[in-house]
This record gives sequence, structure tokens and C-alpha cells, in this order.
Amino acid sequence: MNFQQLRSMREAVRQSFNLTDVANLLFTSQPGVSRQIRELEDELGVEIFVRAGKRLTGLTGPGEALLPIVERLLLEADNLRRVGEDFADSSQGRLAIAATHSQARYALPPVVRDFRARYPKVQLHLHQGSPKQVAQMLLSGEADLGVATEALAGFDGLATLPCYRWSHSIVVPAGHALAVHAERPQGLTLEQLAQWPIVTYEPGFTGRAHIDEAFAREGLMPEVVLSAMDADVIKTYVGLELGVGIVASIAFDAERDKDLVAIDARHLFEVNLTRLGLRKGAWLRGYVYDFIECFVPTLTRDVVQGALQDKAAPPAGDDEREAVSLA
Repeated sequence: MNFQQLRSMREAVRQSFNLTDVANLLFTSQPGVSRQIRELEDELGVEIFVRAGKRLTGLTGPGEALLPIVERLLLEADNLRRVGEDFADSSQGRLAIAATHSQARYALPPVVRDFRARYPKVQLHLHQGSPKQVAQMLLSGEADLGVATEALAGFDGLATLPCYRWSHSIVVPAGHALAVHAERPQGLTLEQLAQWPIVTYEPGFTGRAHIDEAFAREGLMPEVVLSAMDADVIKTYVGLELGVGIVASIAFDAERDKDLVAIDARHLFEVNLTRLGLRKGAWLRGYVYDFIECFVPTLTRDVVQGALQDKAAPPAGDDEREAVSLA
């Protein structure tokens, strides 16, 4: 057997058994993929895939048992390559980062800038998605590290570390009836907020679950008139007076958003935790550790390696100002 056969099997599963997509991904032909799979089955003496005619429709029992082994073999092959590359030239390579929009837009730019100054020969690739998509990119090997909300901790194949805590802010146009609460935010209640149309994040993004949970606990059903993945989009529609916005506090800049007013909402919604995710078993190149420590100085190489070995990670900072300083 060879690695091309193993990759054909793995990608057939990842691409929902569409061999045309597998062929495109592996830069080969569909008949070539079919041949690699059949040769692997012949060598192992078992049927790996369920078939309907010539079409693959699922994994057999043996296929289910083989898949995690194939994943581990290919991961170790990638680790071998990374070790060789790191010792051959530790200053050159590739770093793929998966992050939610808020992290990519507000928290990561200064880190990327400083990292590029230190490692100008490292090619950076930034992918954006929901926390679930970030996790999937890590598990598939498409990304080396991920930054998202605490949802990352729900995936068994990932090691996650706390980065920082952050809260939400309510944003309204200057002169809005709620703007008076910018000076006394503790006076604003969820019941008052629920009287206005709401513009906020899509479900699954940037602490939206904590927003929904807070209203539900009070028996309130606010009218969400628009939801988006992007805080800048949310603020644009707030500026058009479509509704009251709820965004991550780090997404508000008093100078850039001078036509809007921000109201601290940490007393209304549960504080959120941003986490950094890594694929368990992956060997990290030296510059990946440096990027992580640049992002969160407490996440040293020893701490990260401890997390990859299931040792306890340090708690995140308790003060939301930590998030602002990182952003």
C-alpha cells in the first residue's frame, strides 16, 4: 500500500464520497482515484466502501475501523515532513490560521503584523468561518491553528487553550433613546432592550448563544430583524437605524464608529471565552509556537505542549480589558 491510496480513501470520506471532487483535490483523475481505492481494498482483503453500482455511498464496517488508522498514518506523514522542514530551514514555510470573523478582523491583525516582521519567509494563509468550520479545518489539516469561541472545546480531536475573555456591547446611533445608558449601562435591562428590533450575529457566531440564553432566561423573545457574521455589517445597519446592535466589545472603535454609541452589556450577557485550537497529535513547527505566544504571551511552548499532552492549561484573564489590549 502507499500514501496515495490512503489519501484517496480519506478524501473520499471527507468529500462525501464524490470521487470527482476527490480527483480535483488530489490533482488526478476520477478513474485514478477509483483504482487507488480498489487496489487498497484488494491488498487489505476487505471492502472499505459501500457501493451503489459504481458510486460510493458510505463506509463498510471494516472501512469505519480503518479510517482512524489511515488518519493517524497520514498525520504522522505530515509530521515527518514538518520536522524535516523545520530543521532544514526554521525561518521558512507555511502557516494556515482558521478564525472567526471577529478574531480575524479585530484580534489577529497586530499579531500577524509582528509575526510577518519576524518571519518574512513564512507564507500566511487566513481562513474564516464559524467555530464549527474552524474546528473542521483543524481536524482536516487545512489549518495549523484555530481561534474561535469556546465551541472549539467540544471537539475530541482538538486540544484547546483559553486565550482571553470578552463581553458584548450594545451599539445604537448617536441620539438614540438608549444612548443615555452609555454613561450608566447598569441601568439598562434586557426587558428594555427587547422592546427594540435587534441586529446581531448569526447563530453559532461570536457569542450569539449567550445572547439568546440571556433573553430566554427572562422569558423574552426579541425581534431579531437582521443577523450577520460580520460586526462591521451589523454596525452599518445600525447606522441606518434598522435596529439596535449587539456586537463583541472589541469590534467597536470610538474613532472609527463615531456616529454610533456603545453601551457596555457585560451585566446583561454572559462573558465569552476565546480559545485557541490545535489538532491533537500534530507536530508544530517552531514558528507556530512563536505565533501563539505573540498572540497570548502566557501560552508558551511548554504550556502548548502540555495541552497537546492533555495537561492542565492556565485560565484565561478575567478582565475584558485583556481582550482590548490583544485586539
